[in-house]
Amino acid sequence: MEQEKKLVGVLEGLLFVAGDEGISIVELSETLELSQTEVLELIESLKEEYENPNRGLQIRILANRYKLTSKREHGEFFKKLVESPSNSSLSQAALETLAIVAYQQPITRTEIEDIRGVKTEKPIQTLVSKYLIKEVGRAEGTGRAILYGTTSEFLDYFGLKNIKELPPLPQDLKLEEVEEEADLFFSKFEKQD
Repeated sequence: MEQEKKLVGVLEGLLFVAGDEGISIVELSETLELSQTEVLELIESLKEEYENPNRGLQIRILANRYKLTSKREHGEFFKKLVESPSNSSLSQAALETLAIVAYQQPITRTEIEDIRGVKTEKPIQTLVSKYLIKEVGRAEGTGRAILYGTTSEFLDYFGLKNIKELPPLPQDLKLEEVEEEADLFFSKFEKQD
């Protein structure tokens, strides 16, 4: 029993240290030198402790990785923090770029610019700095352009377990309809001056 409490504490520390990346059951099993079944029992024990309403954390599984996260019911306080003037939201250009990367990954900056019809250097820098996209490789051919893809932070931000949970793109819409719907969607996230 005492050994189990110690291991639950070690597990909690591992989840904290893993941070936004999270940690897989295989990595936990190897690190703790326990079977996956034993690790799952420890996770359940820690989850029970977090069910106490006086606790601010919980364990979630996102992108097949265990993560220590804050509780949704405390969201109003997190929203105040996020909406403080020191935190900025994404511009429409960054949101458009993020959507293109999410649906077309891996993709180069040139390919993104071909789709958007405008330069995307600044939106890409913003998305990389916010850890929503990252370099996932290099394209073959001359110049070996950087290929971009989404991150686990992207999945966390949108509450997705994996990229396959993105809503499907409509197949036969007219360009005007797509632009109108995009304007309605992006108006919710536009940068406030």
